[in-house]
Amino acid sequence: MSTARIDGRTEAQLREIKFTRHWLSNAEGSTLVEFGNTRVLCVASFTPGVPRWMAGSGKGWVTSEYSMLPRATHTRSDRESVKGKLGGRTQEISRLVGRSLRAVVDMQALGENTIVLDCDVLQADGGTRTAAITGAYVALVDAIAWAKREGHIPASRNPITQGVSAVSVGIIGGTPMLDLCYHEDVDADTDMNIVCTADGNFVEVQGTAEGKPFDRALLNQLLDLGTAGCAELSRLQHQALAL
Repeated sequence: MSTARIDGRTEAQLREIKFTRHWLSNAEGSTLVEFGNTRVLCVASFTPGVPRWMAGSGKGWVTSEYSMLPRATHTRSDRESVKGKLGGRTQEISRLVGRSLRAVVDMQALGENTIVLDCDVLQADGGTRTAAITGAYVALVDAIAWAKREGHIPASRNPITQGVSAVSVGIIGGTPMLDLCYHEDVDADTDMNIVCTADGNFVEVQGTAEGKPFDRALLNQLLDLGTAGCAELSRLQHQALAL
């Protein structure tokens, strides 16, 4: 039997998901992705050439930077540029987004070109890293389409091997739930982020018992919820890209 949540969803239901492509006019690819009240602007910048350590390899590079606006949360946070250093969370999520997107890019087919994915959280209500990964993929597809039109990548090449998306899951009051908002995340006994390719394979699983440890049966339920959620996100990504 489904368990009602604070926003009226069932335990296996995503928040309302929305992609607004070409949100920035100057970027090669850009998408405003919304997971309920979480909003992340994902921008893909294409540059011919690669870092010096990759020059001559014939392979491209995909990387990411993640940040939050000062008032993305309930209280204002200082900009990290003012502090003079990046926080550990920011670095960790930046690396996660980069790893997730590189998992579905054929670097040889990309050629010696670089794509940087900037993911800026405009409003945070839980799941900012999963929204960033999911939106960054859509921006990446548009950037590669631009590069093909401009002749930077041969039209016959397809650097993207398949889709990738991510979603959070957690255990609240003993019940596994999908796509946690902030208030659910705070109360969760277990919090997990799952990154999946479009064919249902895992790129990364990050899970922690915040209070009560969980057993293998609950872990399997969380993985099943996460893969089902990613499958639906993949469908929505393709739907958005077809517009």
